[in-house]
Amino acid sequence: MAEQGSYARTAKSLKNSLVAIVIQLVSLLVGFWSRKVFLDGLGTEILGLNTTAASLLNFLNLAELGISSAIAVTLYKPLFDSDRKSIREIVALQGWLYRRVALIIIGASLVLLPFFPRIFSKMELPMWYAYASFGVLLFSALLGYFVNYKQVVLAADQKDYKIQVSYRLIMIVKVLAQMAGVIWLSHPYVWWLVFEAVFAVIAAAALNFTVHRNYPYMKEACVVDRGLRARYPDVITKIKQLFVHKIGIFVTLQAMPLFIYAFTTLTTVAIYGNYLILTNSLQSLLLALFTSITASVGNMIAEGDRSLILKVFRELFTLRFFIVGICCFGLYYLTEPFIRLWIGGEYLLDNTTLILIIAVFFLNNIRTVVDIFINSYGLFRDIWAPIVEAVIFAVAALLLGRSYGLNGVLSAAVIELLLIIYIWRPYFLFRHGMGQRASIYFGLFFKMMICLAAAFVLGTLVTRLIHIDPSAGVLPFTGYAILSCGAFSLIYFAIIYASEKGMRTLVRRLANTYTNKQRGL
Repeated sequence: MAEQGSYARTAKSLKNSLVAIVIQLVSLLVGFWSRKVFLDGLGTEILGLNTTAASLLNFLNLAELGISSAIAVTLYKPLFDSDRKSIREIVALQGWLYRRVALIIIGASLVLLPFFPRIFSKMELPMWYAYASFGVLLFSALLGYFVNYKQVVLAADQKDYKIQVSYRLIMIVKVLAQMAGVIWLSHPYVWWLVFEAVFAVIAAAALNFTVHRNYPYMKEACVVDRGLRARYPDVITKIKQLFVHKIGIFVTLQAMPLFIYAFTTLTTVAIYGNYLILTNSLQSLLLALFTSITASVGNMIAEGDRSLILKVFRELFTLRFFIVGICCFGLYYLTEPFIRLWIGGEYLLDNTTLILIIAVFFLNNIRTVVDIFINSYGLFRDIWAPIVEAVIFAVAALLLGRSYGLNGVLSAAVIELLLIIYIWRPYFLFRHGMGQRASIYFGLFFKMMICLAAAFVLGTLVTRLIHIDPSAGVLPFTGYAILSCGAFSLIYFAIIYASEKGMRTLVRRLANTYTNKQRGL
């Protein structure tokens, strides 16, 4: 029975991941295309205004940090037990909390609005552009607090693909409509704003309809009183813990570009930004692939089979290492020719900087499996960790950035990730969540590092045999990318499959899941 449940979770994870990746790819393609259209049709100042307004709103949204994640963790057990009453109460509690967050955001926005003439004093556009941009973005965000919050049930119940289809697909259509408005209609930015608001309403209605169709009992009203809040004390506790964690991450992410700007030039920042576009695009695809399995892990943990939990962790960690390793190999050998073809050789950074960028990318993406399991267990009580993480980064960035510029700041990020993310968090998960020896994780990590290093050496030797200049054009670049990354992938897979049972059991799991699906099980 447990085995069938495991295959069912695998099938749901595969479905969620496939839909998420397809929609993410479409979103990325539309995003690159729309950026060009908006630059030509609206101009850099309007896009800069829009980005600034969104940044202001993101800062106000700090009040939300932690609520949705804490609610999702609390829902895993009731969903596993089909406890409809608890599901309704927990989601109602989220709605109650979200309405208070929304009121805080509205109040903060009203305080902020009188300062707009000073904030946007350098803007040559009429001031109503700033008010309209912020107002429309605020309206769209508030729909998430008053309507869209119920999507947490779909995500926690391993039905993330329904969110992708009912909400994110509509957001892609919104961008296409905005592009059409900018190209063919007069007053293009007015239409951009109109479509932003209209499609936000359509997406919210579609998402709400999807939730109610899948969970009809969610239509029933649930009064959130003091008694209900007292029945779920863990929710409030976890929200407070998560708030500290996410504030720490937010501070580090916001501080990094400031340190880079402080110790380098604007030209270096702009060139580094081009590299970030590449790594962020890859990271968004990886997030789409793995974030959708979080609910399946939560469902498995609710079942409580420790041996199965460890087995699945090894499988997911091995798979993550395999995929991220391929991305790193591709970044190392393809970034330079891609930059040359895309914007020109004058925008290249030196090889040491490229290696550090890849190292930060590698560390930020390998951590995902540990983060998924920590979130699924609800292990957020180590609130000192994000504070120490931020302090380590700030001190290291100040010391190294002053001497080594961009490379110093990137090195500070590597140090901070290694000390907290790769030593403390795995130890915390294995000892206090999974109830296993932390040495299991560290042994697996170092084994996978050796496999990756061996694959890199062999992949490099094979790549030298490919006599194609990837900088010669799009077709040579594509051919070189397919041959080099394809050869590396085969070599890397063979090494991992031979040395780590997690990859072997994963292959068998995927094969059995496919067989069961064909049989209709």
